[in-house]
Amino acid sequence: MPEKLVLVYIDSLRTDMLERAIADGRAPTLGRLVERGVLIGDCVSSFPSVTPVASAEMVTGGGADRHWISGMNWYHRVEKRYVEYGSSLDASRAFGVFRSLYDLVYNMNLAHLNPGIETAFEMLDDAGVRTASTPFLIYRGRHRHDVSLQGLTARAVESGILKFQYGTWGPKELFYGDLYSSMPVPCRPSSVPGRRDSYSSCCAAELVSRDRFDFMLLSFPDNDNYSHRFGPAASVDSIEKADLCLGEVVRAGGGLDGFLRDHALIVVADHAHSDVQQPLDLIGGMGEEWEVLQASEDRPETAQLAVSPTSRAANIYILDRQDDPLRHRHVREHTLGIEGVELVIWPEDPEGQPVVRQGPGHEDDRVTAVAVGRAGAELRFAPADAVPPDWGEVVTDRRGVEWSIRGNLEALEAGVDAGMIETPVYPDALGRLYSAILGPHSGDLMVSAALGYECLDWGGSAHLGGGSHGSLRREDSEGPLLFVGCGPDSAEERSQWSLSDIVPEIRRFFGLGYPDA
Repeated sequence: MPEKLVLVYIDSLRTDMLERAIADGRAPTLGRLVERGVLIGDCVSSFPSVTPVASAEMVTGGGADRHWISGMNWYHRVEKRYVEYGSSLDASRAFGVFRSLYDLVYNMNLAHLNPGIETAFEMLDDAGVRTASTPFLIYRGRHRHDVSLQGLTARAVESGILKFQYGTWGPKELFYGDLYSSMPVPCRPSSVPGRRDSYSSCCAAELVSRDRFDFMLLSFPDNDNYSHRFGPAASVDSIEKADLCLGEVVRAGGGLDGFLRDHALIVVADHAHSDVQQPLDLIGGMGEEWEVLQASEDRPETAQLAVSPTSRAANIYILDRQDDPLRHRHVREHTLGIEGVELVIWPEDPEGQPVVRQGPGHEDDRVTAVAVGRAGAELRFAPADAVPPDWGEVVTDRRGVEWSIRGNLEALEAGVDAGMIETPVYPDALGRLYSAILGPHSGDLMVSAALGYECLDWGGSAHLGGGSHGSLRREDSEGPLLFVGCGPDSAEERSQWSLSDIVPEIRRFFGLGYPDA
């Protein structure tokens, strides 16, 4: 039985593209792992299905209501400003490149991520497990790391252009490009998309050969950038590169047989990609009716709305007349009329009044959710124990959660049979939407885009002609989850797997208890 565990994360990996790469002989390492393991082809992502939200779910086991990360861009109600994690270079420039860098590297982990929820690194650090991570968005752990500057970042700091000298807290061994390196390695860091997988594999190979971890998160982010540029159908090329990099790590452990003797693996994608042909201009569309807070604006009290595009989803915040249900109705009706908007979702109380979110610390276990979809169909839903027994029909989803529903199932293209609700177009729709709308940094309204559309970000950019993600739809939300030397005996152990199931499997591997046991 292996004593070490490696969580291999391949950004935006689609199951059909993985299978194609294996069939074409271009992913031999992943192919041999699939032969030896248990592959779940439809592991469900977060909502929005974007990397910061999905990464937080992957290493905390909770959704946005618990980990508090709500998108690539979101409005901070307490600080009264937008948070931008780097939707595009143009978007980062709109808010200030260095401010985006602080938010991405430092604030995401030490200010925005809920301090009351444990990451896998913190949980394992507390149990005496040696932890490690190559560059990954959510890395918070129990070990202090000072800035270890290299490359362009070092030159920017030395010249006074950049004043980023913060230490951070992470796993015992932490590698984060130019900024953090817990031990000297012969690896050249790079923040250039397309060159990050090689750095990650180099650091991981050093960790393997030096026996410096019991648990390692091994991150391969380049597939996402390639799919954004060329579309998901072209991603076999970037999957081949990720496979080569994974092969280097395996060779450092003595080849596949030797590596698997000592290491179990979980291979996972954070989300998938779908093709993009049309821009969805929510910023401009909402600006036709209301004053929208601009990226460079420092007086939010003069704005009526804040709009936060996050790839193929968005958050919309009502800044004035927050308690006015008429304003809320006008905003959502206008949003539904914008071309490319497929779903609009918001929280209500059981009496049907919109709920005003106030930021962290605001909790209400009687919140219901409303989803409006095709032809204005509305479906209201809440956990069955959050509303009176006669509020609606009680159904059970594929993850075994009981919901009370009322309204039109066509809103989510859902069906109910013998008390079971199925949402094949929007997998785990009720659970993902409910978690998302309860996130303290989520909008008063949330948007999911139709197929083929991506929101223009604050830099005016979208991946037209390429691929993107973020929506509630299956095409954006389902990816592979592979267990080798750990985990379930078959994919059927759960009716529906999601990113939230990874932390329980890590706990089970290290003998820390299993929530469903």
